[in-house]
Amino acid sequence: MKTGSTHNPVPSPRRILFVGIGNVLRQDDGVGVYISKRIRESDHTIVLTVEVSIENYIGKINHLNPDLLVLIDCMDFNRPPGTWSLLPVEQIRTHALNTHHISLKQVSELFKMPVWVLGIQPRTTAFGESMNPEVKHAADRLVEAINRNKFQFGE
Repeated sequence: MKTGSTHNPVPSPRRILFVGIGNVLRQDDGVGVYISKRIRESDHTIVLTVEVSIENYIGKINHLNPDLLVLIDCMDFNRPPGTWSLLPVEQIRTHALNTHHISLKQVSELFKMPVWVLGIQPRTTAFGESMNPEVKHAADRLVEAINRNKFQFGE
């Protein structure tokens, strides 16, 4: 089973801002928030949890001025639950992210830095506060890779 992929290799940036997006009251939709709350900040890693209102953080994100912005969110790309993909925002279809008021592709146009999306396939975004096991397992593995500085932005 494919549990992750990266596309379009990019050089490893000096400072990465990881932004956790999602609704923690809609089961797997909260995976971005779950991940961002577990990432340890360092000289090269900045973390921000915005939940469902990324548009309220545009100024703050631009002020932080990272080399790369990674938006973490659940994304339905018709794969098994827990599958993840790291894509430049330009490759994201507008309708792929449907639980927010504004699409990540639209909001990314307001940022000064390159924007990538770390999308995790949900099992469900129905109301409820618990993530499905396969999505939580993928999230834990991603957190571990990011915290160990083993998360690859290219192969």
